Amino acid sequence: MDRDNTEHGASRSGERKGTMDNIIDRFRLDGKVALVTGGAYGIGFAIAAALAQAGAIIAFNCRGQHHLDEALADYEAHGIEAKGYIADVTDEAQVAELVANIEADLGPVDILVNNAGIIKRIPMLEMSVDDFRQVVDVDLNAPFIVSKAVLPGMIAKGHGKIINICSMMSELGRETVAGYAAAKGGLKMLTRNICSEFGEHNIQCNGIGPGYIATPQTAPLRERQADGSRHPFDQFICAKTPAARWGTPEDLMGAAVFLASDASNFVNGQVLYVDGGILAYIGKQPS
Repeated sequence: MDRDNTEHGASRSGERKGTMDNIIDRFRLDGKVALVTGGAYGIGFAIAAALAQAGAIIAFNCRGQHHLDEALADYEAHGIEAKGYIADVTDEAQVAELVANIEADLGPVDILVNNAGIIKRIPMLEMSVDDFRQVVDVDLNAPFIVSKAVLPGMIAKGHGKIINICSMMSELGRETVAGYAAAKGGLKMLTRNICSEFGEHNIQCNGIGPGYIATPQTAPLRERQADGSRHPFDQFICAKTPAARWGTPEDLMGAAVFLASDASNFVNGQVLYVDGGILAYIGKQPS
């Protein structure tokens, strides 16, 4: 029986008629201004590179001139035109200036990727309140501050994309990451709330939840031991991941382009986990 379920979509002869444009074109980002916070290296750099390949104009921030100069050299070496700015995304006044400068130089922000983040691996009973607050400030308060700064421009233009870099710790807990898990769990809910408040303005806010990604931040967890053996955590993660490997920043590029593009215009308030299957996997039965 041919089911025409109008609850899940328009009829074949109804609203969809005349809307079947080239799907590949819907992934293009030509002329869109994309701000990637913390886009100097690692996940942020890979996402910025992906958006640039799809046609976006890239802006990013660093906290200091040295890192900014290094990042600009890396972008140039990869053939990517990017505009870098010095700004602390936890500082509301600096963020307001950052967004104003981007608007003056490149135009209003169409795509925001809240990528800047830190982690402090400290057992909870040994973690100071100041360390906890710093992690929450960078990983949760900063996305709130930067989103708040770009949203008026998105509302005025009648469209916008916000991508929050969440984590598997948006869903799971683990020893030594109390601050990080608390912040990333909050970021998941901030994602849903931005969706709820601004969806009517044609603004989509979604998250990407990376699995364990091989970056400088996770390098200590992958170091070879003195006897040449793999780090115990490295072995643990590979055993817990159906893909049997760590992810790479490049593994996140497709998800970022999708969520930044018109191809995802009816996707809102979601977190796309790019984790090699780890969240779906209970693990092997002990032999």
